[in-house]
Amino acid sequence: MADKKNILTYNGLKALEEELQHLKLVKRKEIAEKIKEARAQGDLSENAEYDSAKDEQGEIEARITELDKILKNAEVIDEDEVDLSTVSIGCKVRVYDLEYEEELDYAIVGSTEADPLKGKISNESPVGSKLIGAKEGETVEVDLKAGGKVTFKILEIHR
Repeated sequence: MADKKNILTYNGLKALEEELQHLKLVKRKEIAEKIKEARAQGDLSENAEYDSAKDEQGEIEARITELDKILKNAEVIDEDEVDLSTVSIGCKVRVYDLEYEEELDYAIVGSTEADPLKGKISNESPVGSKLIGAKEGETVEVDLKAGGKVTFKILEIHR
């Protein structure tokens, strides 16, 4: 079975590449030094610093493996070439929440770089999947996982 494509914006790709480089070039050296210092203390069987450093090393190596896999299967969306006639990955959309009577701004991104607290929602999320394909002026109704519905009117699609 083929690995799932990881849809990323150019900024998302750069951020992951920078994180990977930092982990490989900086964090690996830091953790190797911690392990070396802990080993120098002698008996490893009851050395909490050594155990902690080895755990941290495992976490770093797992994240490096995860990032390598994400980047290997990355499909980059050129935000400058996104069709703004409908909501799609790589665009930003301003919506009006009809219930709470407020405007909200979302960037539609792939699931890998989604960060709802920063207004980046995944194309696979309940809200993102309903917005995909909608046009300015249209209204979409989203079924929420927690129950209930939310209705948005699409005000603007932009870069």
